[in-house]
Amino acid sequence: MSHFYALIMAGGSGTRLWPLSRQSQPKQAIKLIDNRTMFQHAVDRLHALLPPERVMVVTASQYVDVLASQVPDVPRENFIIEPMARGTAGAIGLAALHLNHRDPDAVMAVLTADHYIRDVDKFRRALSAAAQVAREGYIVTLGIQPSFPATGFGYIRRRELAREVDGFGVYAVDSFVEKPDAARAAEFLATDLYSWNSGMFIWQVSRIMSELARQMPDLYARLQTIEAVLGTSRQAQVLAEEWPQVRKETIDYGIMEGAQDVVIIPVEIGWTDIGDWAAIYELHQPDELGNVVVDADHLGVDTNSSFVQGGRKLIATIGLEDIIIIDTDEAILICTRDRAQDVKLVVEQLQRDGRVEFL
Repeated sequence: MSHFYALIMAGGSGTRLWPLSRQSQPKQAIKLIDNRTMFQHAVDRLHALLPPERVMVVTASQYVDVLASQVPDVPRENFIIEPMARGTAGAIGLAALHLNHRDPDAVMAVLTADHYIRDVDKFRRALSAAAQVAREGYIVTLGIQPSFPATGFGYIRRRELAREVDGFGVYAVDSFVEKPDAARAAEFLATDLYSWNSGMFIWQVSRIMSELARQMPDLYARLQTIEAVLGTSRQAQVLAEEWPQVRKETIDYGIMEGAQDVVIIPVEIGWTDIGDWAAIYELHQPDELGNVVVDADHLGVDTNSSFVQGGRKLIATIGLEDIIIIDTDEAILICTRDRAQDVKLVVEQLQRDGRVEFL
């Protein structure tokens, strides 16, 4: 039977989790939930499913050392360096190229380092079921059963039930749907035909390479140029020459929307996309006033439903509700919980102002 590998995408900068997430310590490398980093959790979840030798990581050069030090069991050569961000299609294509060179018969799961999954056992069983389906030539995605009418996620509409594999329903995919407005999201939730797009995919490495050739021929051609020098002294030079010319594209637009034989396995696994501080708040058990306090000395007067994460100073609040306060040595963030997505705007302004010491 073909070997099963996992690719963890760990190159994001996590701008919505500023000021804790920084260029030197991106969100996947820091402890946001407990005493393990998001990246360590992503690797830990795979332990009972496959050996560390079959865990691959794609990331940026500036993150390799810090990430590799956190998972010493994963071989250093399994870290694939993307010279610059070119979207998820490029990152996945580069990793698939390396895996195809190493094990052309491999089945590959694409995962990310910024998801929190509560039901790890069910997650592993779903991946095993997906691998069985992928071995038949299908492209498989894990869909998340929606728990509320989210407007921040893409959706996947499914067709009829094709079959069951190890207790998981396998459905043909009807379409990928962009992030909806509130009214459409409510409609999606009511019809029970939609799943959140988790960004987790399972396929034969040969299958994704053929889809890249068919749908993204320019990227595929550059990957072929890189493959010709893999393992030689020219690898780094050719990669540096070719990669800046790769068009930025997501795997959803570049491949999934036009792919053939795509199926979805909807799952309820306690999944959360750790995209911003509001998501971190939701993962904690609030006190009787709805407040979550992490590593902070907080004194609250008439303060409700707020998230406080602090450094060494006492943080006193009066008359606040639905507020986020993040205190670090270099910067303090204060915003309302419903504006947590906009923290990236602060980072963008700092970039424009050249205030690199805060990035």
